[in-house]
Amino acid sequence: MAIARRKLSYPPLGQRMSVEEFLKLPEFKPYLELFEGVVTQKVSPKLPHGRLQLDLGARIDQFGRPRRIGLAFSEARVIYAGSVVVPDLVVYRWERIPRSPGGALAEDASIPPDIIVEILSPGQSLRALRERCQWYVEQGTPTALLVNPRTETINVFGPDTPMPVLRGADRIDLDAVLPGFQLTVQELFDTLRVD
Repeated sequence: MAIARRKLSYPPLGQRMSVEEFLKLPEFKPYLELFEGVVTQKVSPKLPHGRLQLDLGARIDQFGRPRRIGLAFSEARVIYAGSVVVPDLVVYRWERIPRSPGGALAEDASIPPDIIVEILSPGQSLRALRERCQWYVEQGTPTALLVNPRTETINVFGPDTPMPVLRGADRIDLDAVLPGFQLTVQELFDTLRVD
């Protein structure tokens, strides 16, 4: 199924295609993803979503970058396991950051991130995001976080572990990638309060 770059003026939502076909599509906003062979489109983020994404990414970078242990990327396209996804945040351990042969950041990431964060937006299915986070872990991402602004909770997904629900004073444990990183659920959600 060849798709002409210039002739496509609407997103081919729900269509099945290969990664190669998908990568030939023009850019759409909100971003398109190819998840398990089917074209989907991300939901446009609302203000709370954007604030949480920005704040969590900044906190991870402020901790991980000076120590050269990890780096966060917002809305970065990741191509792996036959899918093309654009999670809200991905984090790579320093030595696993996708790089070009010259050492600069690679254009695309083709290895599973060490942490993936999805933030629930209005109009998204909580069940579908839970399933997606579980899929990330099954495909090689050690930790996936599902941040729910409605309930101010975070679901933590990992291989062969129960799915804890964090809230309030619970620490967001990212020690496997960012040893010593300190952030509670309440501290993250406090960024939504503008006093």
